[in-house]
Amino acid sequence: MELNLQHIADFTLQLAQQAGELIRTERQQASFEHNYKSGHELVTSTDLKADQLIRSAIEQAFPDHSILSEESSPQLQDAASLRKPLWIIDPIDGTVNFAHDHYQVAVSIAFAVNGEVQVGVVHCPFLNETFHAIRGQHSRLNGKEIRVSGLEDFRKGLFATGFPYRKDELPVLIKRLQAVIREGQDIRRIGSAAVDICWVAMGRLDGYYESLSPWDFAAALLIAREAGARCGHLNPPPEDIPAELFGRDILVTTPALYDKLHSLLQEADTSTKQSG
Repeated sequence: MELNLQHIADFTLQLAQQAGELIRTERQQASFEHNYKSGHELVTSTDLKADQLIRSAIEQAFPDHSILSEESSPQLQDAASLRKPLWIIDPIDGTVNFAHDHYQVAVSIAFAVNGEVQVGVVHCPFLNETFHAIRGQHSRLNGKEIRVSGLEDFRKGLFATGFPYRKDELPVLIKRLQAVIREGQDIRRIGSAAVDICWVAMGRLDGYYESLSPWDFAAALLIAREAGARCGHLNPPPEDIPAELFGRDILVTTPALYDKLHSLLQEADTSTKQSG
């Protein structure tokens, strides 16, 4: 299958911006509804509208491709499906931020083939910032090339993370948080993984770690990698799942800080197990 990645990137940029305009309008008009899935995870009617807009456009333009979307198709039947031409969508990454009138909200759209992300777009409609990358090319913010901070001193590093809706893993997450705050400059909880990772890509942050679903990070991770970030996992991914789509304990940093962050998190996990 021959794919024109520039064409796909242009299509994705336009689509993300269309979804972003819908999101801006919905919030300005205060016309969205609040609901909860799994009893505790917020989803708004705007999430569903943006998802439908994105899905419909992709299905019309690329009818043979698969779609993995947080809101309408969060499961693929088997791991092999992750290796087909695949669109990975989060119509609103940062739904709680959106609902509470915060600005850190993103439309995230990635396109992957054989488990490797080829195109990634993260559009932040309330910040007027659009990040995008094509595999093997420079990452860009509003058309201008971006790079990671290049920081080498961990104690001067500004890091970010997030916390899941489920609270059963809080003890280990708090241990990790303590370790990073103790050794680094400070930490941020921004509320959108896609924004967090893109901010590492352009140097607003020096590192990020969290466990995520593919739609949270697929686009942003490509953007970070093409901007010079070092990306990996705290523990090796399962062999049957493409590493670029496996979200358990992701690490994204400016290169010189990766090993230190990896070591701190491992030590925190060991400490939690011993105390438990």
